[in-house]
Amino acid sequence: MSRAVSYETFGGPEVLELRDVPEPHAGPGEVRVRVTTAGLNPMDWIIASRPEAAAQFGITVPSGFGYDFAGVVDEVGDGATGFAVGDRVHGGALGRAVADFVVVKIPTDASEALFPTPDGISDEVASTLPVAGLTAAAALAAIDLRSGDTVLIGGAAGGVGVFAVQLAKLAGATVIGTASEGTFEFLRKLGAEPLAYGHGLADRVRTLASGGVTAATDLFGTETAETALALGVPPERISTIAAGPNPPGGVRATGGFDAGPDAMERITEAILAGKLTVPVAATFPIEQIRDAVALQAGRHVHGKIVVTL
Repeated sequence: MSRAVSYETFGGPEVLELRDVPEPHAGPGEVRVRVTTAGLNPMDWIIASRPEAAAQFGITVPSGFGYDFAGVVDEVGDGATGFAVGDRVHGGALGRAVADFVVVKIPTDASEALFPTPDGISDEVASTLPVAGLTAAAALAAIDLRSGDTVLIGGAAGGVGVFAVQLAKLAGATVIGTASEGTFEFLRKLGAEPLAYGHGLADRVRTLASGGVTAATDLFGTETAETALALGVPPERISTIAAGPNPPGGVRATGGFDAGPDAMERITEAILAGKLTVPVAATFPIEQIRDAVALQAGRHVHGKIVVTL
């Protein structure tokens, strides 16, 4: 037997249970990963708490929990190529990641991902990368961010935001990030000029960016996208990850699945070069999964939350 977090009804952290389940094994064209760490994302608790959100991902109850993981390949099925027993890896398995073992098809499909973990990057950090890192890369690629841009990033202190801010800086852009005032110093250390979100945002941006804003990405709702439109940013240079398939004003909806094939390699290379840091706000053992999710769902964490197995 092995352990996995699952839920039988939709709800808050209280519905999550750590259960003993039959140990899965790699079949033909599959590899099994012994999971050491799992990174949490807003989508995890949103799917577990909202049936309509779960339906968008094809998830029904009972279900496993989580997407991001890191660990070591310990079984390789017939015909599965590219990975060997003992390889350190990280990736995603929709609704299955917070478990002792994850079985992944090779090549992966739209709901899965698997990448080699380079020496020099811990499993703790690697398990934070698939959703947040790839989503940030996709959000910036969608607006063709380039050197010399002044980009407005909404939700800059969140899990995706910490990657978006740093990737934008690496691209040579000036970054203005919206956040709560308690995160301002945190954002300054990442290289962003912070602004409070809420009423009057457009005026605050005009005051701070006398030369104007040339691009924007909204990582939380639609306020930043609507503000950028009001400031005259063309809709094709505004992206959003949380406004659904039809965002306001014709701006570009995107997500991690749209990231380029080399996005993860660029992210890990930046980490190894010391040009991108991954702030891990807290770690919890799997037995405390409810506490971990409650903290993550509170939306007041500066950085990522990781579950250890």
